[in-house]
Amino acid sequence: MDVKNYMQTLGKQARDASRDIARADTNQKNHALVAIAAAIRRDAVKLLEANARDMEHARANGLDSALLDRLEINENTVTSMAEGLEQIAALPDPVGEITDLKYRPSGIQVGKMRVPLGVIGIIYEARPNVTADAAGLCLKSGNAAILRGGSEALHSNQAVAACVREGLEVAGLPATVVQVVETTDRAAVGELIIMKDYVDVIVPRGGKGLIERITREARIPVIKHLHGNCHVYVDDRADQAKAVNIVDNAKTQRYGTCNTTESLLVARNVADAVLPEIGRVLAGKGVEMRGCPETLRILQGAAIDADKLKAAVEADWEEEYLGPIIAVKVVDDIDAAMVHINTHGSHHTDAIVTEDYGRARRFLREVDSASVVVNASTRFADGFEYGLGAEIGISTDKIHARGPVGLEGLTSQKWVVLGDGHIRG
Repeated sequence: MDVKNYMQTLGKQARDASRDIARADTNQKNHALVAIAAAIRRDAVKLLEANARDMEHARANGLDSALLDRLEINENTVTSMAEGLEQIAALPDPVGEITDLKYRPSGIQVGKMRVPLGVIGIIYEARPNVTADAAGLCLKSGNAAILRGGSEALHSNQAVAACVREGLEVAGLPATVVQVVETTDRAAVGELIIMKDYVDVIVPRGGKGLIERITREARIPVIKHLHGNCHVYVDDRADQAKAVNIVDNAKTQRYGTCNTTESLLVARNVADAVLPEIGRVLAGKGVEMRGCPETLRILQGAAIDADKLKAAVEADWEEEYLGPIIAVKVVDDIDAAMVHINTHGSHHTDAIVTEDYGRARRFLREVDSASVVVNASTRFADGFEYGLGAEIGISTDKIHARGPVGLEGLTSQKWVVLGDGHIRG
């Protein structure tokens, strides 16, 4: 295959399709979304069979546990894909919305209209559900999409893509509105990220190495986050039962996600009281704790197996483990916690556990992250839980979108002027 020509063809088709989807009305887009969801539910067995083939190849090729976790889908995953599409269909259509319309002294009205970005290129590793989520979000927001999944998920992605094509055709939309790259040649990624005549924005989803490469080499704007070093800070005015449950969920509910907590900070005044219970819960689930000297002193006296305790090194404060490991540090107070988070965090998602309203407000205001959480698990930081239906990714950038990127994040605004024969004097 001539990869350059192949990708150029996809780009041209996507640009043409972007004009079709941009003028599609809400009913037509929703019809497509519901039809895709129905096809996914109907073909659940086919999707699981395709995924089983991918999992077999991935294990044979020695993929790590975090990637295997992202790659595997089950009946609940398939149901969630369909539900996500149905939720997107139920959301308000942002395209064409005019806001801030005001009369000017000249008599004209000036406002802003929300419009699609155009063509979105999405590059992702594993995560077959991204194929459905990305297709749905791009479709509802009036964008065409070129999806390039990882080679490890080839069969899964193609099975989902078949459902997407069917839904588009049922709704009378071109199949080229959503195109899934069929080649596993890595050169396809290199071409996609420089096709500025055809692609308006790139969204990478995957490991730090992939995102660093895309950021470095792309000639197109990129919406991304590099990694997820998320924190939970247990304040000395925390409800300790809440703290134990929140830390447990934030760390162990799922290890291989970017919103999993990787660092735990505990206020010194409550460390002796709350850390032993947290430590026993985490150790009981096989989590290794890499602690500062004070953390180790407390946990070593809490009847926790020595093999679950390890002295932290400086690199641990910035690590995204994507596995059963957590960095633990005792800090003086909320000020020290916020300094640590803003210095060592990835600006993704960070949480405080406290019953002090003023401290909660300070944490929300002063922690420089895309999502800031009070008295809840960091695992909530995704599009589905935020009511976006699904997400195309998480952005830690400050322009153009930040946090979970849903429909509005896939649009921009243009100025509109309404007059009735007005001319400027």
